[in-house]
Amino acid sequence: MLPEVAAVPYRIVAMETHDIRFPTSRERAGSDAMNPDPDYSASYVVLRTDDGAEGHGFAFTIGRGNDVQTAAIRALEPYVLGRDAEDMGARYREMIGDSQLRWLGPEKGVMHMAVGAVVNALWDLKARRAGLPLWLLLAEMSPEQLVELLDLRYLSDALTRQDALDILRAAEPGRADRIERLRRHGYPAYATSPGWLGYSDDKLRRLCAQALADGFPMIKLKVGADLGDDRRRLRIAREVCGPGFPIAIDANQRWDVGAAIAWVRELAEFDPWWVEEPTSPDDVLGHAEIARAIAPIRVATGEHVQNRVIFKQMLRAGALGVLQLDAARVGGVNENLAILLLAAKHGVPVCPHAGGVGLCELVQHLAMFDFVAVSGSTENRMIEYVEHLHEHFVDPVVIKNGAYAAPGAPGFSAAMRPESIAQYTWRTT
Repeated sequence: MLPEVAAVPYRIVAMETHDIRFPTSRERAGSDAMNPDPDYSASYVVLRTDDGAEGHGFAFTIGRGNDVQTAAIRALEPYVLGRDAEDMGARYREMIGDSQLRWLGPEKGVMHMAVGAVVNALWDLKARRAGLPLWLLLAEMSPEQLVELLDLRYLSDALTRQDALDILRAAEPGRADRIERLRRHGYPAYATSPGWLGYSDDKLRRLCAQALADGFPMIKLKVGADLGDDRRRLRIAREVCGPGFPIAIDANQRWDVGAAIAWVRELAEFDPWWVEEPTSPDDVLGHAEIARAIAPIRVATGEHVQNRVIFKQMLRAGALGVLQLDAARVGGVNENLAILLLAAKHGVPVCPHAGGVGLCELVQHLAMFDFVAVSGSTENRMIEYVEHLHEHFVDPVVIKNGAYAAPGAPGFSAAMRPESIAQYTWRTT
């Protein structure tokens, strides 16, 4: 475990932001029933210290509004300039607790995503200074150190400080073995790229076959625009992949509760592994009703769940069977640690969302930490993988035999290449 040692003094002296947008709508990459023309974008922040170190982070959007998100990040500048990143629990709690900025949420929406971008940049900085990839930095912390990072306000009816310590202490035996297992075998991935709604049947067929050849243990298809199209596309995927091969479906919030139940029942013959985002991400009781009605098909959700409090409600209501945390939707690493512990307390597997620019790079660290220090398992757990835009990152994900290779470079894998930042920074003229 990481010892408690005095940190070398330093100060953050600059905060730089960029509105970065990639024209993915041209090829329909990322298209689904609710988002037919996404331009994958990043509200990007760089923190610079007086001794030359850097920390990188971002919030993910899909085009218009990325400028609003970037402005929200800049509003947090007073919380980083002149500060250090050693007490990460305090920095996180200060930002989410700003009484005036909090009014814009509280702890949800554009402002909360801005907090997540800055918190993640602080963690990138901290891991770089430690010379460790973030997953390993976290995995080598003691249970007591990890619990000090959390904000358990509003969670104590579902997860107490003692609960968190008990979960983390129970996972301590075997940590070293699991670290080595990750380094040897990586973490299981599943492929979303075959299933974008705007792709032709021929492209769907070809990409399904490619996913099988590449060793992915599951694929995912977008659904929800037209039932006949969904049935045809699922029939193609099932023909290519064969019976029993896991195929998940994702409706991207398309349906009301009754429509979701009816639609999924129409697709049940294709044996979907889970149905993702069947209705509004805020409808806890609706998700619970769907989950009961379509069992044993599981409900998966999380990429648009606004904070740990909504996740708590979903878990306590039995509203989800797969928790899909997002690295850039909530308040960064600290809040995601609380969400991982909530999932472990309720026995629900975590399969992170990664359908967006840079999200694969980030969530691999959270899932690997979960395996080493929280759940101790990869059973029924996979990280989403999409093939787009990794070339723009300094430390891009590496997929081998359908699994994420464990990152070895220091940091949170968040840094974009300077030439990509320059080329894709949004210009209005």
